[in-house]
Amino acid sequence: MYIDVRYSKSAFKHVDKDDIKHALLNAIYDDMLDKDKDKHLLIGFDIKLNLLEILYNVIEDDKIRVFHAMKCSEKYLKLVNR
Repeated sequence: MYIDVRYSKSAFKHVDKDDIKHALLNAIYDDMLDKDKDKHLLIGFDIKLNLLEILYNVIEDDKIRVFHAMKCSEKYLKLVNR
């Protein structure tokens, strides 16, 4: 399934677009983080196989807006280390 990905400028504060794309394609966790704000958390591998945390909003069924991406923090690592 094709997903149209849009990016906020803030998404590139810590990582580049290629790493974000790679993490989106290589996700190991993807779930809603905050229903009230329609905030989703995705954890996936970047090009060098480091885990990234990515926060995004669903704009439409096939479109998302990534607004945060960085090395995966400890508080989210526990979600994949169960």
